[in-house]
Amino acid sequence: MQIILNIIKEAYFLLNQMSVYLVFGFLFAGILHVFIQEKIIANHLGKNNFLSVIKASLFGIPLPLCSCGVIPAALSLRKSGASRGAVLSFLISTPTTGIDSIFATYALLGGVFTVYRVVASFVIAVFAGVLANLFLKKEEPSFNSSDNEHKCKLCHNNEHLLVKHNVLNKIKGVFTYAFGDLLGDVSKWLLIGILIGGMISSIIPETLVVRYLGSGWQSIFIMLLVGIPMYVCSSGSLPIVAALILKGMNPGAAFVFLLAGPATNSVALTVIASQFGKKTVFIFLSSIIGCGLGLGFLLNYLWGFLNIDITQLIVHHSTIIPSWMRMITSIFLLLGILLNIIKNKKNKQAIPVRG
Repeated sequence: MQIILNIIKEAYFLLNQMSVYLVFGFLFAGILHVFIQEKIIANHLGKNNFLSVIKASLFGIPLPLCSCGVIPAALSLRKSGASRGAVLSFLISTPTTGIDSIFATYALLGGVFTVYRVVASFVIAVFAGVLANLFLKKEEPSFNSSDNEHKCKLCHNNEHLLVKHNVLNKIKGVFTYAFGDLLGDVSKWLLIGILIGGMISSIIPETLVVRYLGSGWQSIFIMLLVGIPMYVCSSGSLPIVAALILKGMNPGAAFVFLLAGPATNSVALTVIASQFGKKTVFIFLSSIIGCGLGLGFLLNYLWGFLNIDITQLIVHHSTIIPSWMRMITSIFLLLGILLNIIKNKKNKQAIPVRG
């Protein structure tokens, strides 16, 4: 019983550190969803050139989509005429960042780590996109955009250009997407990540983490091997990393896990192979592994050069936000997560089984 209580206590501590920033991140994501049309983005990504890769990488950074959630969006971009290089860049920059994850990274790991994570994800996405444009022949999509791409995001009317929504409807749409659809998509994985983080803080001996993940090249390789097949969203991976850092894991290993975990998993790799080909998967994985390892080692070097204590950053950020605000947002997020899990379970049960 004492072990369970310790896990809950540590999990709640991690949630408290992230909650305020996650709420702001989800809210900003809702604004992006309601007010920015996907077709506008797709129109900038169709050319097989360096600029389209840059644009795709930049467009993907604030979008809060996980490694599976980004697949439909990438397919939509491809159907709209985006080049393979642009789509591949989008597939890397989107799940590894996201506005909610950026806020949460700052909450737990500080500004230096946050900026490095975003810039590194952008660099890897551009690198992969350029490789795709060089080695993969451009193929025009043989299918047209689906009707869903032309529907209004609020009322799902095909004649969305003629539909005018008032300000209240748009605000409602922002909150419905942010704390309904989006939070529902990541709620299970966010809760799992927080609980795993609590278990790591409570159960795993600090000497074990220091021995294998504290320093050296093996720590980065271990976290890369763990992260590639694992399915975890960019926000859900943060409490796991924070718990390991507090136990003694180095920043480079943390970065590699935050890169590989959200960007890849067995399901996403299978879908990418079937829709874009095995060569695309090879470039996708090679870019993440090669650049991830190099940037992980570079981060450890910079961290030592700057003489930053990352564990102190985590403790320091826990005092920035007033405790009452962290408590309110934590309760709000927990209720939202539980309600969405219940809602998703009911929806699955309501689907008729065909004989």
